[in-house]
Amino acid sequence: MKKYKVGIIGATGMVGQRFVTLMENHPWFELASLAASSRSAGKTYEEAVGGRWMMQTPIPEAVKNLKVLSAETDISKVTDAVNFVFSAVDMKKDEIKALEEAYAKAECPVVSNNSAHRWTPDVPMLIPEVNPEHIAIIPAQRKRLGTRNGFITVKSNCSIQSYVPPFHPLHRKFELTHALVCTYQAISGASKTFKTWPEMVENVIPYIGGEEEKSESEPHKIWGKITGNEIIPSKVPAITTQCIRVPALDGHMAAVFMRFKNKPEIDEIKQLWHDFKGPPQELKLPSAPKQFLHYFEEENRPQTKLDCTLENGMAISMGRLRPDTQYDYKFVSLSHNTLRGAAGGAVLSAELLCAEGYIERTS
Repeated sequence: MKKYKVGIIGATGMVGQRFVTLMENHPWFELASLAASSRSAGKTYEEAVGGRWMMQTPIPEAVKNLKVLSAETDISKVTDAVNFVFSAVDMKKDEIKALEEAYAKAECPVVSNNSAHRWTPDVPMLIPEVNPEHIAIIPAQRKRLGTRNGFITVKSNCSIQSYVPPFHPLHRKFELTHALVCTYQAISGASKTFKTWPEMVENVIPYIGGEEEKSESEPHKIWGKITGNEIIPSKVPAITTQCIRVPALDGHMAAVFMRFKNKPEIDEIKQLWHDFKGPPQELKLPSAPKQFLHYFEEENRPQTKLDCTLENGMAISMGRLRPDTQYDYKFVSLSHNTLRGAAGGAVLSAELLCAEGYIERTS
């Protein structure tokens, strides 16, 4: 098939680098343009990244000598070369909102890893298996923006990936009313390595700025309903969280407690998890895990080191499901924060948007 031409704005940061690695040998997507800050503009990608390459694999050879454009002043050069862009820019929130709208108004779809547009009422915040129906808001967004092709979608915060997908099939059938979640989040979620953040070696920090607010509120937009020209967030379940930084490089783990309106049996929960699939699995999208939700019967699983890269880092792992004395049940879950939780989740969203005809091959 003829590939979609892809741009990455914010290509030199950790998530941008992850996008670069995911584009290498992608069956649908071909990397055609890279953009970053004015400090990097005009350099080759290898020069722009310098000694800041943070991936475990080397910079792809085909990318090393690509010239980096300015994400802010070279918008027309980027959009002329691509069918859509991934956004992973590191700027102030208002600046990101304006920049992503500028790309959309230049008739370029934007699949964003940033948080700036997560609460824009007509911007879908996608977990592709959980709320794919939200892409139906895109025509209303295009009408507001005055575009034919351009639009913005975003992915949700990495912290919620480990528990919202396991909640979803249970919430649909049994109505989840209350949840308590404690997340134990890897340092790559802060775009750090142990080399750049030595303070995290053998350390735990019980605070991640803004993370608990996102972890409690974003699931409500994920479970919201399209009403007119906006997505109206749900009001249930009530979620309370604590988010803790731990000395792991990759992988966000969650200790989860849940209460239901109609309490299921444990075997029913496990069966729903096993059977759950969404359009990415049904359409066999390139980045989709074959088994989205994996349950481990072993008492000591999932483990960050063993399981966060399951199905190329795109699956969710759960274990230790058991009754609780205060809630109905509790379990532990795990997701890869820079794959399923960041760049990989955005790539899967882009694949769904292409498969559903929202992104066209126009160049």
